[in-house]
Amino acid sequence: MSAKQLTFAVPKGRILDEALPVMARAGIEPEAGFHDKSNRALSFGTNRADMRIIRVRAFDVATFVAHGAAQIGIVGSDVVEEFDYSDLYAPVDLDIGHCRLSVAEPAQGADAIDGASHLRVATKYPNLTRRHFEERGIQAECVKLNGAMELAPSLGLSGRIVDLVSTGQTLRDNGLVETSRILDISARLIVNRAALKTDPRVGELVEAFRADAARRQAA
Repeated sequence: MSAKQLTFAVPKGRILDEALPVMARAGIEPEAGFHDKSNRALSFGTNRADMRIIRVRAFDVATFVAHGAAQIGIVGSDVVEEFDYSDLYAPVDLDIGHCRLSVAEPAQGADAIDGASHLRVATKYPNLTRRHFEERGIQAECVKLNGAMELAPSLGLSGRIVDLVSTGQTLRDNGLVETSRILDISARLIVNRAALKTDPRVGELVEAFRADAARRQAA
């Protein structure tokens, strides 16, 4: 097992720029071509001969790691909570990539939620959305979208959305207001459970990331 090349999965988008310095402190640096924004490659070498990096969509990071195609990765806790894979272990909160998963509706008001038994919600987080509204006695009909969520209420696709929020500016620009918070989010180191048990390199990496997180929290 020790001769097999490790695959480290990282997400495209908002977390990656914050993740790279954390990875470097844990001893992992991608090859120069990784930083070329015009490079459409998905797999890259690293400063470690026994490791490559794959750069994929955030939801796919969790899928690759859960199924063992990648042994380790970084992804937001929103993805971990949405999928809840049994083969996925998230041992380290990296304290980066902070945002929140929230419910938003048109600023001029959507249908009242009080007394409602059914709502239509646009989101790419159907599991977290259904659980959130079920706790309030409401059945959420989730319309799955992977982007442009803010358009859904104005086009009559849904009365509300559930999406990631950082500053809230995108909501305001599209006439929406945040009405409730479902989940506070930060990036997590994730590992495949079987790989953690069978490959000592995975455990060593977990400890390196954990030590770095502890140093930053103590600073």
